[in-house]
Amino acid sequence: MSVVTPIDPVGPVGLPASGRSFRAWVTVASDLVKARLTLMVVLTTWMGFSLGSSPGSDGWTCLHAIIGTSLLAAGASALNQWWERDLDALMKRTASRPIPAGILSPLFVLAFGVAVSVLGLAWLVRSVNLLTAFLGAATLAIYVFVYTPLKTTTELNTWVGAIPGALPPLMGWTAATGELGAGGWALFAILFFWQLPHFMAIAWLYRDEYAKAGFRMLSGGDPDGRRSASSAIRNSIALLFASVVPFLQGISGRAYLSVALVMGGLFLVQAIRFALLLDTHSARRLFFASIFYLPVLLAVLVLDRTIMDRSKEVPSKSSFLRGSSTISVPRPGAFVFNRRFRLPGDGA
Repeated sequence: MSVVTPIDPVGPVGLPASGRSFRAWVTVASDLVKARLTLMVVLTTWMGFSLGSSPGSDGWTCLHAIIGTSLLAAGASALNQWWERDLDALMKRTASRPIPAGILSPLFVLAFGVAVSVLGLAWLVRSVNLLTAFLGAATLAIYVFVYTPLKTTTELNTWVGAIPGALPPLMGWTAATGELGAGGWALFAILFFWQLPHFMAIAWLYRDEYAKAGFRMLSGGDPDGRRSASSAIRNSIALLFASVVPFLQGISGRAYLSVALVMGGLFLVQAIRFALLLDTHSARRLFFASIFYLPVLLAVLVLDRTIMDRSKEVPSKSSFLRGSSTISVPRPGAFVFNRRFRLPGDGA
């Protein structure tokens, strides 16, 4: 029996839904599509395309890849909230989501999630390529139909959930290259191993709420936190090794390697600190370290690749004698928009 009765919902300030302000509805929409998660999908998809792109890559393809993956992320988030609506009502950190708060009906959220997901897949098929669309479908299926139900049945759900979370940069790579290259898998590995200590910290901080709602997290059967901390250390070490791979593959240079080693080492220190102290403060520090680590690492990766490509724009030694030109290689993200923007289904 549903915990929520979304009839004539009342807003946070006591107003009926019809009197809700525009700003309030923006907040509702943001919660429905998990805006911060969707933003990360956008950024990692762009990063994957940037690092996999070749000189003269079509910028419209990058834009279409971002639109398609964003729609899929929004749809998956809505479907996840529809599925877990009763459990979300039992947790303080999720009770304010649109369905348990009585702002949107479950039927509306279900219809929205299905429609947006289908649109995202169609967008990728029509405007990017079939391989990227296949990865998008796999991301949606694993997140909604595997990870979501597993959260109440097994502690392994965190590892399963890390798979769809790591696929967007690989989708960006395949959108640019049309193939599953080693560079794309390296980006996948970085995102995969980063998520595990990140979620271990969250699960430890909210272990009582997860247990109350019936979610099977590692922290739930780990009263002293040792298993959670050990997992955080192991995956932080794996992340450190994974972060070196782009340098070994020639995707990045020594500047990125230096930052990856320093950042990875500091992140590992926070995981070890959590293992030694096993308290809320150390878990929170590990969480914030993970939030700081990922955007900095990825920004340096793209920036270092940009610098590498620009360094190739070296004039010939005899250019002033022979009038030879420079060798110019576009930086990642400097795509060529050589055709007009078309919506999926538009005629040629």
